[in-house]
Amino acid sequence: MTNQLKTFVLLISMSALILFLGKFIGGNTGMIIAFGIALVMNVGSYWYSDKIVLRMYHARIVSVSEAPKLHAILDELCAVANMPKPRLALIPQEAPNAFATGRNPEHAVVGLTEGIMQILSTEELKAVIAHELGHILNRDILISSISSVMATVVMMVANMLQWTAIFGGGSQNSENGEGGGSNIFATLAIAFIAPIAASLIQMAISRSREFIADETGARLCGNPNALASALNKLEQAAHQIPLNGNAATENMFIVNPFSATNMAKWFSTHPPIAERVARLQNM
Repeated sequence: MTNQLKTFVLLISMSALILFLGKFIGGNTGMIIAFGIALVMNVGSYWYSDKIVLRMYHARIVSVSEAPKLHAILDELCAVANMPKPRLALIPQEAPNAFATGRNPEHAVVGLTEGIMQILSTEELKAVIAHELGHILNRDILISSISSVMATVVMMVANMLQWTAIFGGGSQNSENGEGGGSNIFATLAIAFIAPIAASLIQMAISRSREFIADETGARLCGNPNALASALNKLEQAAHQIPLNGNAATENMFIVNPFSATNMAKWFSTHPPIAERVARLQNM
């Protein structure tokens, strides 16, 4: 299954989970309210994602005169991709990493930490920037925002289910011959399992988008091995120099900047570096 198809299937799965919860609680109004609140919570973050992240990491937009080498790389790759040139930002941190954000290609930002330029060669740096342009071209910020809205809905409805079960929601089905007590346990079980399932789907979507950005970036720079080499260096550095930031933003970076230990694959926002490297080397 291709990663594009996998993303589609995962989004459908998240939608099915929401519909199941709506049918289970029998409260369409509650579902609509939860969906509306989730939209308000996440759309603002999506629309102003560039400003929020730049401010969070004290990133500074740099001009051509300040970073001629980086801008030259960015110009070359954008010409190959036939896309608008995003703004270039530097994060004043030694931890080597990179990210892309912005609601669309016309309002995008590619961010690099100062530390990344200390450990990567020019070809590796070019490959990393190409990877970030891949996220922009593939509208991954939008896809991430959609999955966040869905996951938020699931978690809100699961919270509603908990209160419904505790305060007598299970007694409603007892009138139809079902045991009220057993229904309470079923409701609590679903309320516990649903958020975990939503988180797993959301993380799987994030991992699939990383694979796609790797492939897109490798084709843009024409050097899959350079990106593979950069990923290996960045992962090693992430264990030695942690990024000072918010763990909620880990999915934005090219490698997970906060986890010093290997997490279980299903509970990670990034695929294993070894798997990413192997795929690149096979291109």
